[in-house]
Amino acid sequence: MATHTQLLYHFVFSTKHREPTIVPDHKKRLFAYIHQLLTNKNCHLYRINGVEDHLHILTHIHPTISISSLVKDIKLAADDFIKREAIFPKFKGWQDGYGAFTESIHSKERLITYIKNQEEHHRNVSFLDEYKALLNEHEIEFDEKYLL
Repeated sequence: MATHTQLLYHFVFSTKHREPTIVPDHKKRLFAYIHQLLTNKNCHLYRINGVEDHLHILTHIHPTISISSLVKDIKLAADDFIKREAIFPKFKGWQDGYGAFTESIHSKERLITYIKNQEEHHRNVSFLDEYKALLNEHEIEFDEKYLL
């Protein structure tokens, strides 16, 4: 029998200290790089976007890949790419942690739209408020002191 999976994940992580270092002029280069990385790992990227201080990635992952190793690989490779290409001069790295949320395939189109509209969304909502809302939506208990 063949293996069949539908492993849809929404990843969220921010720049170190949530500093606004991802400049709009070059973020598409970073997104293309991450897209290629995911493709090379047999993942399917549905959408990537972000604003100055964080990224959102909606992807199907291959069942042989662990979440923690995938996010680690994305962050390390992206960090290296950013520094090598000097696309974000003030970038100092990524935060230590990340959010990884399992999602229903039925939510895919809604999430694609949500991620696509990050710039508009963050005109009214801070990253911290957005992240707390995601944690609450997914019923994840957290201590606010660890979100800073």
